[in-house]
Amino acid sequence: MKKIHQAFLIAGATTFTLAACGNDTSTLADVGDDYSPENPVDVKVGITGSDSPEWDHVAKLAEEEGIDVEIVRFSDYVQPNQALADGSIDINAFQTVSFFDNFREEHDLDLAAIGSTVLAPMGLYSDKYDNVDDIPDGAEITIDREITNQARNLMLLAEAGLLELEDDFGVTSGLDQIKDNPKELTLIEIAPANAPRLMQDVDASVINNGFAVDAGLSPAEDAIFREDETATPYINIIAAQTKDQDNPVLQRLVELYQSEDVENVILEEHKGARIPTAISLDELNSYPR
Repeated sequence: MKKIHQAFLIAGATTFTLAACGNDTSTLADVGDDYSPENPVDVKVGITGSDSPEWDHVAKLAEEEGIDVEIVRFSDYVQPNQALADGSIDINAFQTVSFFDNFREEHDLDLAAIGSTVLAPMGLYSDKYDNVDDIPDGAEITIDREITNQARNLMLLAEAGLLELEDDFGVTSGLDQIKDNPKELTLIEIAPANAPRLMQDVDASVINNGFAVDAGLSPAEDAIFREDETATPYINIIAAQTKDQDNPVLQRLVELYQSEDVENVILEEHKGARIPTAISLDELNSYPR
Protein backbone atom coordinates (compact mmCIF):
# COMPACT_ATOMS: atom_id res chain seq x y z
CA MET A 1 0.00 0.00 0.00
CA LYS A 2 1.29 3.45 -0.87
CA LYS A 3 2.49 5.56 2.00
CA ILE A 4 0.27 8.46 3.06
CA HIS A 5 2.51 11.51 2.91
CA GLN A 6 2.25 14.16 5.60
CA ALA A 7 3.66 17.68 5.69
CA PHE A 8 3.95 19.73 8.87
CA LEU A 9 3.54 23.52 8.82
CA ILE A 10 4.14 26.03 11.58
CA ALA A 11 2.52 29.40 12.08
CA GLY A 12 4.18 32.04 9.93
CA ALA A 13 5.42 29.64 7.29
CA THR A 14 4.56 30.65 3.77
CA THR A 15 6.03 27.79 1.75
CA PHE A 16 6.41 24.08 2.17
CA THR A 17 7.86 21.11 0.31
CA LEU A 18 5.94 17.87 -0.08
CA ALA A 19 7.44 14.47 -0.77
CA ALA A 20 6.89 13.26 -4.31
CA CYS A 21 4.67 10.24 -4.80
CA GLY A 22 6.19 7.10 -6.22
CA ASN A 23 3.56 6.68 -8.95
CA ASP A 24 2.58 9.08 -11.71
CA THR A 25 -0.64 10.76 -10.69
CA SER A 26 -2.99 13.34 -12.15
CA THR A 27 -4.22 16.59 -10.67
CA LEU A 28 -7.85 17.50 -10.01
CA ALA A 29 -7.92 19.75 -13.05
CA ASP A 30 -6.66 16.94 -15.30
CA VAL A 31 -8.60 13.90 -14.22
CA GLY A 32 -12.30 14.84 -13.80
CA ASP A 33 -14.04 11.60 -12.86
CA ASP A 34 -11.68 9.46 -14.94
CA TYR A 35 -9.54 8.13 -12.09
CA SER A 36 -8.71 4.62 -10.89
CA PRO A 37 -5.91 2.76 -9.10
CA GLU A 38 -4.23 2.56 -12.52
CA ASN A 39 -4.85 6.27 -13.18
CA PRO A 40 -4.67 7.85 -9.70
CA VAL A 41 -5.27 11.46 -8.75
CA ASP A 42 -3.52 13.40 -5.98
CA VAL A 43 -5.53 15.39 -3.42
CA LYS A 44 -3.94 17.48 -0.67
CA VAL A 45 -6.07 17.77 2.47
CA GLY A 46 -5.28 20.46 5.05
CA ILE A 47 -6.09 19.77 8.70
CA THR A 48 -5.01 21.18 12.06
CA GLY A 49 -3.45 19.25 14.91
CA SER A 50 -1.91 15.81 14.95
CA ASP A 51 -4.87 13.58 15.82
CA SER A 52 -6.52 12.46 12.56
CA PRO A 53 -7.43 8.75 12.58
CA GLU A 54 -10.54 9.46 10.50
CA TRP A 55 -8.55 11.16 7.74
CA ASP A 56 -5.94 8.41 7.81
CA HIS A 57 -8.81 5.97 7.29
CA VAL A 58 -10.39 8.07 4.53
CA ALA A 59 -6.99 8.09 2.81
CA LYS A 60 -6.81 4.29 2.90
CA LEU A 61 -10.32 3.92 1.48
CA ALA A 62 -9.66 6.56 -1.17
CA GLU A 63 -6.40 4.92 -2.27
CA GLU A 64 -8.30 1.76 -3.15
CA GLU A 65 -10.32 3.83 -5.63
CA GLY A 66 -7.39 5.73 -7.12
CA ILE A 67 -7.39 8.87 -4.96
CA ASP A 68 -4.01 9.44 -3.31
CA VAL A 69 -4.64 11.62 -0.25
CA GLU A 70 -1.78 13.71 1.09
CA ILE A 71 -2.42 15.06 4.59
CA VAL A 72 -0.99 18.53 5.22
CA ARG A 73 -0.95 19.58 8.87
CA PHE A 74 -1.21 23.17 10.09
CA SER A 75 -0.72 24.61 13.55
CA ASP A 76 -3.20 27.50 13.38
CA TYR A 77 -6.62 28.47 12.01
CA VAL A 78 -5.44 31.01 9.43
CA GLN A 79 -3.07 29.22 7.10
CA PRO A 80 -5.37 26.32 6.10
CA ASN A 81 -7.80 28.71 4.40
CA GLN A 82 -5.03 30.80 2.87
CA ALA A 83 -3.37 27.66 1.51
CA LEU A 84 -6.70 26.53 0.09
CA ALA A 85 -7.27 29.89 -1.56
CA ASP A 86 -3.84 29.94 -3.21
CA GLY A 87 -4.09 26.34 -4.38
CA SER A 88 -1.39 24.87 -2.13
CA ILE A 89 -3.99 22.34 -0.94
CA ASP A 90 -7.19 21.07 -2.57
CA ILE A 91 -9.53 20.90 0.46
CA ASN A 92 -9.33 21.54 4.16
CA ALA A 93 -11.21 20.11 7.13
CA PHE A 94 -10.64 21.87 10.44
CA GLN A 95 -13.24 24.58 11.01
CA THR A 96 -16.86 25.22 11.90
CA VAL A 97 -19.16 26.59 9.23
CA SER A 98 -19.62 29.88 11.12
CA PHE A 99 -15.84 30.43 11.42
CA PHE A 100 -15.48 29.58 7.72
CA ASP A 101 -18.22 31.97 6.59
CA ASN A 102 -16.79 34.81 8.65
CA PHE A 103 -13.19 34.14 7.57
CA ARG A 104 -13.88 33.96 3.84
CA GLU A 105 -15.96 37.15 3.99
CA GLU A 106 -13.35 39.01 6.03
CA HIS A 107 -10.52 37.94 3.71
CA ASP A 108 -12.54 37.96 0.46
CA LEU A 109 -11.76 34.33 -0.40
CA ASP A 110 -13.57 32.41 -3.13
CA LEU A 111 -14.16 29.24 -1.11
CA ALA A 112 -17.17 27.01 -0.50
CA ALA A 113 -18.30 24.41 2.04
CA ILE A 114 -18.77 21.06 0.27
CA GLY A 115 -19.78 18.79 3.15
CA SER A 116 -20.22 18.41 6.91
CA THR A 117 -17.97 16.28 9.10
CA VAL A 118 -18.36 16.33 12.89
CA LEU A 119 -19.57 18.19 15.92
CA ALA A 120 -16.68 18.81 18.30
CA PRO A 121 -18.08 19.98 21.66
CA MET A 122 -16.14 22.84 23.23
CA GLY A 123 -15.23 22.66 26.92
CA LEU A 124 -14.24 24.72 29.95
CA TYR A 125 -11.12 23.33 31.66
CA SER A 126 -9.38 24.16 34.92
CA ASP A 127 -6.26 23.06 36.79
CA LYS A 128 -7.66 24.57 39.99
CA TYR A 129 -11.35 23.62 40.15
CA ASP A 130 -13.25 20.40 39.59
CA ASN A 131 -16.68 21.99 39.19
CA VAL A 132 -17.87 25.10 37.39
CA ASP A 133 -19.77 26.13 40.54
CA ASP A 134 -16.43 26.44 42.38
CA ILE A 135 -15.12 29.18 40.11
CA PRO A 136 -14.79 32.22 42.42
CA ASP A 137 -15.71 35.86 42.00
CA GLY A 138 -13.07 37.75 40.03
CA ALA A 139 -11.72 34.60 38.39
CA GLU A 140 -9.59 34.88 35.25
CA ILE A 141 -10.78 32.84 32.26
CA THR A 142 -9.13 32.70 28.85
CA ILE A 143 -11.30 32.89 25.74
CA ASP A 144 -10.58 32.91 22.02
CA ARG A 145 -9.92 36.33 20.47
CA GLU A 146 -11.22 35.23 17.02
CA ILE A 147 -14.76 36.58 16.69
CA THR A 148 -16.82 33.47 15.82
CA ASN A 149 -14.97 31.27 18.28
CA GLN A 150 -15.23 34.00 20.91
CA ALA A 151 -19.00 34.14 20.48
CA ARG A 152 -19.14 30.39 20.96
CA ASN A 153 -16.91 30.67 24.07
CA LEU A 154 -19.20 33.27 25.59
CA MET A 155 -22.29 31.17 24.85
CA LEU A 156 -20.60 28.25 26.61
CA LEU A 157 -19.90 30.41 29.67
CA ALA A 158 -23.50 31.59 29.62
CA GLU A 159 -24.73 28.00 29.37
CA ALA A 160 -22.54 27.23 32.40
CA GLY A 161 -24.30 30.00 34.35
CA LEU A 162 -21.25 32.28 34.57
CA LEU A 163 -22.51 35.02 32.23
CA GLU A 164 -25.76 36.42 30.89
CA LEU A 165 -25.81 37.50 27.24
CA GLU A 166 -28.01 39.94 25.35
CA ASP A 167 -31.13 38.45 23.75
CA ASP A 168 -29.84 39.18 20.24
CA PHE A 169 -26.42 37.62 20.86
CA GLY A 170 -25.28 35.85 17.68
CA VAL A 171 -22.39 33.96 16.09
CA THR A 172 -20.34 37.14 15.54
CA SER A 173 -21.21 38.87 18.82
CA GLY A 174 -18.49 39.71 21.32
CA LEU A 175 -17.67 41.03 24.76
CA ASP A 176 -19.84 44.12 24.30
CA GLN A 177 -22.89 41.83 24.14
CA ILE A 178 -22.47 40.53 27.69
CA LYS A 179 -25.57 41.59 29.59
CA ASP A 180 -24.42 40.59 33.06
CA ASN A 181 -21.19 39.30 34.58
CA PRO A 182 -22.30 38.52 38.14
CA LYS A 183 -18.96 37.08 39.27
CA GLU A 184 -17.01 39.95 37.71
CA LEU A 185 -14.93 37.49 35.73
CA THR A 186 -11.86 38.76 33.88
CA LEU A 187 -12.01 37.38 30.35
CA ILE A 188 -8.59 37.22 28.69
CA GLU A 189 -8.55 37.05 24.88
CA ILE A 190 -5.84 34.75 23.48
CA ALA A 191 -4.92 32.72 20.41
CA PRO A 192 -6.78 29.39 20.78
CA ALA A 193 -3.67 27.23 20.40
CA ASN A 194 -2.22 28.80 23.56
CA ALA A 195 -5.16 27.92 25.80
CA PRO A 196 -3.91 24.55 27.14
CA ARG A 197 -0.51 26.02 28.02
CA LEU A 198 -1.97 29.11 29.69
CA MET A 199 -4.60 27.16 31.64
CA GLN A 200 -2.21 26.71 34.59
CA ASP A 201 -1.81 30.49 34.92
CA VAL A 202 -5.52 31.32 35.16
CA ASP A 203 -8.58 29.94 36.90
CA ALA A 204 -10.08 28.30 33.82
CA SER A 205 -9.81 28.22 30.04
CA VAL A 206 -12.32 27.65 27.29
CA ILE A 207 -10.49 25.30 24.94
CA ASN A 208 -11.35 24.26 21.43
CA ASN A 209 -11.90 20.52 21.13
CA GLY A 210 -8.97 19.89 18.80
CA PHE A 211 -6.42 21.77 20.88
CA ALA A 212 -7.70 20.09 24.06
CA VAL A 213 -7.21 16.63 22.57
CA ASP A 214 -3.74 17.53 21.26
CA ALA A 215 -2.81 18.66 24.79
CA GLY A 216 -3.86 15.31 26.23
CA LEU A 217 -7.18 16.53 27.64
CA SER A 218 -10.35 14.51 27.28
CA PRO A 219 -13.38 16.68 26.49
CA ALA A 220 -15.62 13.94 27.88
CA GLU A 221 -13.66 13.44 31.14
CA ASP A 222 -11.53 16.51 31.89
CA ALA A 223 -13.80 19.43 31.02
CA ILE A 224 -15.54 20.91 34.05
CA PHE A 225 -18.30 22.03 31.71
CA ARG A 226 -19.02 21.01 28.14
CA GLU A 227 -21.58 21.98 25.52
CA ASP A 228 -24.66 19.79 25.88
CA GLU A 229 -25.36 20.06 22.18
CA THR A 230 -23.69 21.91 19.35
CA ALA A 231 -25.93 24.00 17.09
CA THR A 232 -25.61 24.14 13.32
CA PRO A 233 -23.10 27.06 13.29
CA TYR A 234 -20.57 24.83 15.03
CA ILE A 235 -20.71 21.84 12.72
CA ASN A 236 -17.30 21.27 11.15
CA ILE A 237 -16.97 21.22 7.39
CA ILE A 238 -14.88 20.24 4.40
CA ALA A 239 -14.09 23.29 2.25
CA ALA A 240 -12.79 23.70 -1.31
CA GLN A 241 -12.23 26.47 -3.81
CA THR A 242 -15.61 27.47 -5.24
CA LYS A 243 -14.57 26.42 -8.74
CA ASP A 244 -13.91 22.90 -7.42
CA GLN A 245 -16.99 22.48 -5.24
CA ASP A 246 -18.66 20.03 -7.67
CA ASN A 247 -15.47 18.18 -8.57
CA PRO A 248 -16.31 14.44 -8.53
CA VAL A 249 -13.04 13.52 -6.77
CA LEU A 250 -13.72 15.93 -3.91
CA GLN A 251 -17.36 14.92 -3.72
CA ARG A 252 -16.23 11.31 -3.42
CA LEU A 253 -13.98 12.23 -0.49
CA VAL A 254 -16.99 13.82 1.22
CA GLU A 255 -18.95 10.61 0.66
CA LEU A 256 -16.13 8.52 2.08
CA TYR A 257 -15.84 10.76 5.15
CA GLN A 258 -19.59 10.47 5.76
CA SER A 259 -19.60 6.69 5.29
CA GLU A 260 -20.54 4.30 8.07
CA ASP A 261 -17.01 2.88 8.01
CA VAL A 262 -15.44 6.24 8.86
CA GLU A 263 -18.25 7.05 11.32
CA ASN A 264 -17.28 3.96 13.29
CA VAL A 265 -13.64 5.06 13.36
CA ILE A 266 -14.64 8.49 14.70
CA LEU A 267 -16.85 7.01 17.42
CA GLU A 268 -14.25 4.45 18.47
CA GLU A 269 -11.20 6.71 18.40
CA HIS A 270 -12.65 9.92 19.84
CA LYS A 271 -15.07 8.42 22.36
CA GLY A 272 -17.57 11.26 22.24
CA ALA A 273 -15.09 14.08 21.69
CA ARG A 274 -16.23 14.25 18.07
CA ILE A 275 -19.69 13.32 16.87
CA PRO A 276 -20.14 12.30 13.19
CA THR A 277 -22.59 14.68 11.53
CA ALA A 278 -23.79 14.33 7.94
CA ILE A 279 -26.35 16.94 6.92
CA SER A 280 -27.24 18.58 3.62
CA LEU A 281 -25.53 21.79 2.51
CA ASP A 282 -28.90 23.56 2.65
CA GLU A 283 -29.29 22.63 6.31
CA LEU A 284 -25.66 23.41 7.03
CA ASN A 285 -26.06 26.94 5.68
CA SER A 286 -29.42 27.61 7.31
CA TYR A 287 -28.14 28.87 10.67
CA PRO A 288 -29.12 32.44 11.66
CA ARG A 289 -26.38 34.99 10.99
